[in-house]
Amino acid sequence: MIKILRYTEYLYLGVFFFSLYRIYTDWNLDRQNAYLFVFFAIVSIGMFFFRRNYRKKFEQRKRDNER
Repeated sequence: MIKILRYTEYLYLGVFFFSLYRIYTDWNLDRQNAYLFVFFAIVSIGMFFFRRNYRKKFEQRKRDNER
């Protein structure tokens, strides 16, 4: 289960970098679409750190219970 949590972290990071790419390419062409990807970038980087923190707490709890 922990491996799945680790993969979802990096999935959010991938969405973040894709959104940054789309912001860079669409900024001068379609500003409204670029703002949508700014929103996606902010949410995905927030979810990345949230998921990472949650996974680390889960791993720490599992290690504490094994002792």
